[in-house]
Amino acid sequence: QVQLVESGGGLVQPGGSLRLSCAASGFAFSGAFMRWARQAPGKELEWLSGIWGSGVVKTYADSVKDRFIISRDNTKDTLYLQLNDVRSEDTGVYYCSWGASRGQGTQVTVSA
Repeated sequence: QVQLVESGGGLVQPGGSLRLSCAASGFAFSGAFMRWARQAPGKELEWLSGIWGSGVVKTYADSVKDRFIISRDNTKDTLYLQLNDVRSEDTGVYYCSWGASRGQGTQVTVSA
């Protein structure tokens, strides 16, 4: 079955960096369009970024463009999200997804 397991979250100071990972299994990862989203406390799920199978074409929400970088390693069936210059509003649970499937999420907390 499809499994998506996020990791790498934690506490980070404003202006800091963090790299999230999403280990995928149960489907053809190398051809899959993958996405990252987050849910801040009390807010709806917010789409952040997407990447096509080859890893060349990427899209970003305006809120994270120029700060976050999505990437993938098709040899490891793993999706990444590099968070740079984080802000308090980046706090939330981060999820990777493929179609309607989503992982359990990893918590990112931005605080001094």
